[in-house]
Amino acid sequence: MSPLLANVCLHYVHDLWAERWRRREATGDMIIVRYADDIIVGFEHETDARRFWDAMRERLREFALSLHPDKTRQIEFGRLAAANRERRGLGRPETFAFLGFTFICGKTRTGGFLIKRKTRADRMRTKLKQVKDGLRQRMHQTIAEQGRWLGQVTAGYFNYFAVPTNTRAPSAFRHHVLELWRRTLQRRSQQDRTKWDRMGSLAREFLPTPRVLHPWPRDRFAVKHPRWEPYAGKPLVRFCAGGAP
Repeated sequence: MSPLLANVCLHYVHDLWAERWRRREATGDMIIVRYADDIIVGFEHETDARRFWDAMRERLREFALSLHPDKTRQIEFGRLAAANRERRGLGRPETFAFLGFTFICGKTRTGGFLIKRKTRADRMRTKLKQVKDGLRQRMHQTIAEQGRWLGQVTAGYFNYFAVPTNTRAPSAFRHHVLELWRRTLQRRSQQDRTKWDRMGSLAREFLPTPRVLHPWPRDRFAVKHPRWEPYAGKPLVRFCAGGAP
């Protein structure tokens, strides 16, 4: 289903049902995040996670849907996950992927808990391949025309991925875009020997500078202005559901 149809369908199949389950069945905090058919559900208690997982499978089966077997899993994630796993002699908390990011249990400079978001490497490779193909189609356009197009592509990438804790990925993306542009210019003529100092000048003229464009979650979801979910600001997550294929 397209994202639009998925939103309409899953609003009734999942959202309203899950909200009712949270009110009636959950024994602790419960967080629900859904975008199209990608879903994350977080629980304070592992027993709630297991019961919800079973109930969700049954709910989707009623509508001839199922959870994706490769994307659906239960993990221990959140503020206390690292300490709990260390006491049990286990390694660092698992990570999970959601909407193009990898989410990681991290720490602030003062030792506090921090959710880190990193661009998934496969998503960056896919986008760079699209840029390479686009440059091949525009090989004989003027440098200004190529530059304006690349500037729009790079700005769009930054608008999505330039979030706190993910500062390296936008810089790496800009560097790779510039290298693809340099190779394209060199292929236009056997005598072309475009140097990096020339490319640096073109980058300053056409490509935006990488910088964090999104606020930190604590600023966006301030305590004085909570979202409608009762526990949206709490970071303890124990269960990730990958959605219905």
